Amino acid sequence: MQHEHSLHPHHHHAAQAPSLNRTAWSATLHCLTGCAIGEVLGMIIGTALGWGNAGTIALAVVLAFFFGYALTLLPLLKAMSFGAAAKLALAADTASITVMEIVDNAIMLVVPGAMDAPLDSLLFWGSLAVALAIAAVAAFPVNRWLIARGRGHAVVHAHHGHA
Repeated sequence: MQHEHSLHPHHHHAAQAPSLNRTAWSATLHCLTGCAIGEVLGMIIGTALGWGNAGTIALAVVLAFFFGYALTLLPLLKAMSFGAAAKLALAADTASITVMEIVDNAIMLVVPGAMDAPLDSLLFWGSLAVALAIAAVAAFPVNRWLIARGRGHAVVHAHHGHA
């Protein structure tokens, strides 16, 4: 009986709080959304303007960080100052966005012709979609590790209750 009783509170607690994997996946998808918006805009703008790979990737990375941070920052601004919200967003998203950007841009560079493909081609959009999906898978363990230690999006989620 004692063994069963010791398991009961654990299961009860698990039913109330989302699992670590669910929280990490949610944080990963959140980062992926910001990265994807910036990455797609950067690739479209760089390709449309005929920029080389370096300029296009640089723009895509800057925009990915901008939109990634912005998506975390905006809801936090309802609960705190810009400075406090910015510190939380930087702490929560920097590692995840960095991993995503390294992975997705590396994939775009290694897929033959992906960076030079026209915007109306399946090669461009298919490569970008696959690159972003693999980047999300690569960033998941980073987010999981941070959240398990009370860092990253765990800190942001603690403040969403106050927003």
